[in-house]
Amino acid sequence: MIGIWNYTVILTYMSAGLSVLGATLSFKGKLVKAVGCLALAGLCDAFDGRVARSRKESTEREKLFGMQLDSLCDVISFGIYPAILCYQMGVRNRIGIVLMIMYVIAAIARLAYFNVLELEQKNDEDGVKCYYGLPVTSIAVIFPCVLFVGYWLPPAYMPLLLQLMLLITGGLFVSNLRIRKPTVFQILMMVLLVMALFVTIPFLRIGM
Repeated sequence: MIGIWNYTVILTYMSAGLSVLGATLSFKGKLVKAVGCLALAGLCDAFDGRVARSRKESTEREKLFGMQLDSLCDVISFGIYPAILCYQMGVRNRIGIVLMIMYVIAAIARLAYFNVLELEQKNDEDGVKCYYGLPVTSIAVIFPCVLFVGYWLPPAYMPLLLQLMLLITGGLFVSNLRIRKPTVFQILMMVLLVMALFVTIPFLRIGM
């Protein structure tokens, strides 16, 4: 059987699986759980690289496979899947469709560029590796935050908020912005933020 199936790629496969599960839930109208799947996919992606690097005896082929697998799964989880969620939440006009297409293309371009940089082993000037452009995984935190803002507005504003989210995040994906890779502590803080949002947001107010 081709492919790599050891513990180093479990979280990456889980991220893709959660996105497919979330999409099916969104088709059934269970949008809260669907967004929860996006957040969980982001959590898996935040730690899959660390898990992969913990296996010191990985071959060069296994490392390259893991890098390609991660990007392909990210296209599904943080490129296509958020666009599906936006559609299910009311982004269905012409401008919205165009923005969804642009967002997905930007996410793909960002991931492809990241792979090129990884192969070239580029570092920041001070030797500390950083992200070039906003990481696509950030949508797993941004999406719940947008829903939180949407709670305080009339329900009719939610599609507009989502369109702004697609425009801004998509633009940042392919920007020249440099962001230092977050520490474990910073990742945990983001996880706690998303958990707090899911606990405090009364989703029923916005028809979910």
